[in-house]
Amino acid sequence: MKSLKYIITLLFVTALFTACNDDEFDSGFLDNAPAPTNLSALFTITQDNTGLVTIQPNGEGVANYSIYFGDGTPDPATVTPGQKAQHNYAEGVYDVKIVGNGITGKQTEIIEQLTVTFVAPENLSVNIATVNGDPFTINVSATADYETFYEVTFGEDESAAPVQFNEGDQVSYTYSDIGTYDVTVTAFSGGAATTTVTQQVTITNPLLLPVDFENSTLNYAFGDFGNATTSVVANPDQSGINTSTMVGQQVKNAGAEVWAGTSLALDAPIDFASLNQVKLKVWSPAAGVTVKFKVENLADSNINYEVDQVTTTANQWEELTYDFSAIDTNNEYGRIVLFFNFGVNGSGETYYFDDIKLAAPAQAVVIPLNFEYDIEYTFNGFGNAFGAKVANPDQSGINTSGFVGQVVKNNGAETWAGVHMPLVAPIDFSTQQKIKMKVWSPQAGITVLLKLENNGATITTELPATTTVANQWEELVYDFTGIDNSANFQNVVLFFDFNQPGTGATYYFDDIELTN
Repeated sequence: MKSLKYIITLLFVTALFTACNDDEFDSGFLDNAPAPTNLSALFTITQDNTGLVTIQPNGEGVANYSIYFGDGTPDPATVTPGQKAQHNYAEGVYDVKIVGNGITGKQTEIIEQLTVTFVAPENLSVNIATVNGDPFTINVSATADYETFYEVTFGEDESAAPVQFNEGDQVSYTYSDIGTYDVTVTAFSGGAATTTVTQQVTITNPLLLPVDFENSTLNYAFGDFGNATTSVVANPDQSGINTSTMVGQQVKNAGAEVWAGTSLALDAPIDFASLNQVKLKVWSPAAGVTVKFKVENLADSNINYEVDQVTTTANQWEELTYDFSAIDTNNEYGRIVLFFNFGVNGSGETYYFDDIKLAAPAQAVVIPLNFEYDIEYTFNGFGNAFGAKVANPDQSGINTSGFVGQVVKNNGAETWAGVHMPLVAPIDFSTQQKIKMKVWSPQAGITVLLKLENNGATITTELPATTTVANQWEELVYDFTGIDNSANFQNVVLFFDFNQPGTGATYYFDDIELTN
């Protein structure tokens, strides 16, 4: 019996101690609780001339609401979150005060104006505005005389309940598809009569640059010619620089004209005023293929401008850059025209393209080449190698710069895998004919091959160099003495651990410069 009394006493003391600690914790927590926020109220009124108004307060961090009706009623109504208050009003305009009471006693209050009238609302004006950057969403607001509240239906789902709102509120709605819809706003007063306005809204999804073929609601209406066939298909090679789901496909059918291709009309002219470069990702079954990019005026195809680029790799994605800096910006260009393997008859081959976009000129992508500029550097990987601009992983020794180029030669990559980097101007070898480059390799004794190409890769030259240290920066020198400067070498191609299959190793390079 003594043992039982001892246990009961111990439990009582423990519970008392715990309760004290909980009280202290709760007190500290409650003291720091903020005042209620985001208070609002929705007024609705019965259409029976009784003036019965329902008030639904809303807010965050509210324990309960005090509603002061604004008509001389001395005592407020108190409701908890989710509840509503009702009150009969005579005709008139009232300032209804809503007080949100927090759990600590902190309060926040707002005043909402309530109009009670038994005549039909007059001068109903409805404003429908599209949301910038979201062509499927609209915002609806309304004003009227003698109104108490509004209801709106959006014309897409006839079974959907109307959305109620007050004057000064804005109601958003997102449509599921393009089309023309009736938006109906009804204004209510305290009487049975209402006033209704219906406006039509047309939801469109304009086709503009950039074009990436990922939006199923857009109309990619290709205009094929010369026996080419173009469509939107699943990306057949989600690797490298293009892992997107959908891409454009052009089949140059057997016997297709040398000028076969396709056109795509945009819903607004291309703005070449500030961005005058066009980038296009392409996948070609062969290197050395001419891809012509042309823009035309929608009303007059004789107003046009075209630029050629040449693929540098086969069976993988690369990005081509087209320079439109010389285009006449006084004209409008709303149609894109693409020709794959221009100048050659079709043999049934298939090409893919994606991510057509405007870009700023890469003015700093020249020799000397480093990676400190806030511009877009182009790394066209091939053979299962990939390049990128990254933070310098080893700011020591001869290279303390912030950013460098990176090449990853993936496991199983081809022995000739590497990266291709286009410059905006040919390298000038007139006074200096050696090139030096800082490299960082995880292994000494590997071959780093530097290859130079003109645009189109019809003229090339290359030299090897060998790393002498591992896991630190060193400078390699390539002697191109006697090089033909008229060849206009404008592309730098790098092969790390040349003639060896990829092992997943990562290499870095920086500061490609001319020297004597």
